Amino acid sequence: MTLCGLNFLGCAVIMKLPLQEAPLSDTEPIVLPLARKAGGHLNPSEGSRRADISFNRQELSQILSVYGRKVASGEWRDYAIDTLKEKAVFSVFRRSSECPLYRIEKAPKLARRQGAYSVIAATGLIVKRGHDLARVLRALDKGLRLVEA
Repeated sequence: MTLCGLNFLGCAVIMKLPLQEAPLSDTEPIVLPLARKAGGHLNPSEGSRRADISFNRQELSQILSVYGRKVASGEWRDYAIDTLKEKAVFSVFRRSSECPLYRIEKAPKLARRQGAYSVIAATGLIVKRGHDLARVLRALDKGLRLVEA
């Protein structure tokens, strides 16, 4: 079969599946579809839901509001979300080709100690750590303040 000068004889047909809407909840975490991990393969024994740590909808809303303000001011341009076994990481980039400027991490193992949330700079310095995400994110929002003399 030839179409527009292209030969499609040895091509396989790709079947398009209809999009499925997932039910949305304020308390349920957003679960990303299973993906092949770097250097590994999917384990068929893992169900459709992974046991990885992830941000819930309220946490993502708080993080994305700070991210939106920084993008609007031209400081940040890209982000990445990683869901790992022990923590969830929201990385912020100035350019997508660089290492992250900041990492916002959620590590439930530390919830009883220093707090589950932390903001970590590119150098590895922990800028702020605590139990409340809104207070931890204020470390990124500090700007110029008017000082009265």
